[in-house]
Amino acid sequence: MTLNATTLEQAPSELGYRIIDADGHFGQTDRIWKDYLPAKYQAAAPRQVIDSMGRSRMVIGDFVQPMLGLPLPQRGYPPAEPGAREAGIDPHARLAIMDAEGIFGNIIYPSAGFILALKDVDLMAALCRAHNDWASDFCSVAPDRFHAPAVVPQLDVSETLAEVQRAVGEKGLSGILLRPNPIGRTIEDPAWEPLWSLLEELDVPVGIHEGTGTAVPHLGADRTENFLFQHCMSHPFEHMAAMLALIGGGVLERHPGLRVLFLEAGCGWVPYWLHRIEHHIDGPYRYLDLELNLTATEYFQRQCFVASDAEEEDVLAVVVGQLGADNICWSSDFPHPDHSFHGMARGLMDRPDLGDEDKRKILGDNVARAYKIG
Repeated sequence: MTLNATTLEQAPSELGYRIIDADGHFGQTDRIWKDYLPAKYQAAAPRQVIDSMGRSRMVIGDFVQPMLGLPLPQRGYPPAEPGAREAGIDPHARLAIMDAEGIFGNIIYPSAGFILALKDVDLMAALCRAHNDWASDFCSVAPDRFHAPAVVPQLDVSETLAEVQRAVGEKGLSGILLRPNPIGRTIEDPAWEPLWSLLEELDVPVGIHEGTGTAVPHLGADRTENFLFQHCMSHPFEHMAAMLALIGGGVLERHPGLRVLFLEAGCGWVPYWLHRIEHHIDGPYRYLDLELNLTATEYFQRQCFVASDAEEEDVLAVVVGQLGADNICWSSDFPHPDHSFHGMARGLMDRPDLGDEDKRKILGDNVARAYKIG
C-alpha cells in the first residue's frame, strides 16, 4: 500500500487525539549538499574527515568543527531507535513509524546546526538555502503531516530576511528556527526588529532551539569541557536567556502577533522563570525595565509555547497546575536518541494525573494553533 496522508490518517483517530510532535528532527545526509547545493559551493560542502587522533570531524569549507562531547571510549553514544536513521532522511520511512505510533503530524527541525558556526555569511546562506529546499521536497510527500521551519543564516540580518521571504514566503516552509545563542548578536538586538515584523506579516512562528555540540557560543561552555555538563546547562539556560530577552526587551510587547516556541529544554523551568522575571520587573529593579503593559506570565500565555520532554513525568502535571495546558506541547526529539520514541505518545495518553482536555491540547491542539495547522 502506498503511504500517503489519506491512508495514514486512520491510526491517530483510533486513539482519540490528533497527535502532532512539536519537535522532531531531520537526519544528516550528503544528498542534501550533493543534490541541492550549487556547483560553486560544492568544494566547501560539509564532509567528515579523520583527524590525527583517529576521530571523525566535520569540515565545512576551511572550518573544522571542534571535538565537543567526545564520549568515553568504553561507553559510546547511546544507540538510535530502530529505523531512526532512515526516518531522518526518508519521508516514507518516517510516515511508517509515525503511523505505527499513532502520530498524525511532525514539526521537523534541522540537525545541521553546524551551519551556524560559520563566519562566512555567503557560504552559510547557501547551505541554509540547500537545506531548506531539501526539507521542502521532503515535506511535499505529505504536506498536511510534515511541517519544517526554515534554518536561516542567523549571522546576518539581511540574509536572514531574504531567506525567510524565499523559504517561507515563496516555498511555504512553516516558520523559522532561531538559535537562542548570540550568533553575531543577541536575540533582543534592535537589528532583529524587521524579522519580528516579517514573521507577523507571514503569520508564522519562530522556534527557539538550542543545540549543544556545535561551535557557537553557549552557556556552560565557558566553565567546563564536559559535554554532559554543557548539555545539561545550555538547553534550559539559553532558553531562559531568550525568554527574558523577548519579554523583558519588549519584543513581545511591540509584536503582539509574534508566536514563539521554546523547544528541547523541557517545561519545568518556565513557572519559576516567569515568577523571577516578574519579581525583577515589578519589584526593586523596576526603574531598569521598559514600560510593559502585561506581566511576563501574560506575555507567555498570549504568545509563547514550550515543549515538554519525555522524562518530565511528575513535573508536567505541576506546570499544568501552575500555568494551565494552553501553552504546552508534546515533543519527541525523534530520531535523536535523547528519549525513547516508541510508546511516548501512548504513555502520555494513559497518565491519570492529566485530564482528557489537557492531554488533547498538549498532544496536538496547541502546536496546531502555534503553526496554524488546519
